[in-house]
Amino acid sequence: MSDKPSLESAFERGLFASRWLMAPIYLGLVVSLAMLTIIFVKELVYYAPKVFTMTADQGILTVLTLIDLSLAANLLLIVLFSGYENFVSKLDIADTEDRPDWMGKVDFSGLKMKLIASIVAISGIHLLKVFMEIGKADPDKVVSADQMYLMVVIHLTFVASGVLLALMDWLSAKTDKH
Repeated sequence: MSDKPSLESAFERGLFASRWLMAPIYLGLVVSLAMLTIIFVKELVYYAPKVFTMTADQGILTVLTLIDLSLAANLLLIVLFSGYENFVSKLDIADTEDRPDWMGKVDFSGLKMKLIASIVAISGIHLLKVFMEIGKADPDKVVSADQMYLMVVIHLTFVASGVLLALMDWLSAKTDKH
């Protein structure tokens, strides 16, 4: 009978240690962040020389593209820091004034809300870019009415999901904790 507690304890220690299997995934997200940075710089270098010949619409679309990439990078950072701290280990870095206020304070519920908010923003920007292309002569960017309808439905699905997640979190906070 004395073996059971030690076997159970060993199993639980192994189970707890398995959280480190997430570490390579977070390292992969760091590589993804570097990839997004390269894409951002590539877009910036591509569009910067064209700034004097761009129309206002082209300029707005360019800025929206860069904002879209920035939001995706922010989303990656939120998942990277919050996920690592919530599921693997606390980041052992000094508290400096550069440390974002939310670091170490975003729980799983907050992470979900930040994620859905970022996804809605990214989706909205993409939809706005498509709307701005309506009526333009560029055949490569023509979107059919069916595609437009699906894009709006998908965006509204993201918005509704965010509202429902917020409602669930609000209801959960209002209920008594057991």
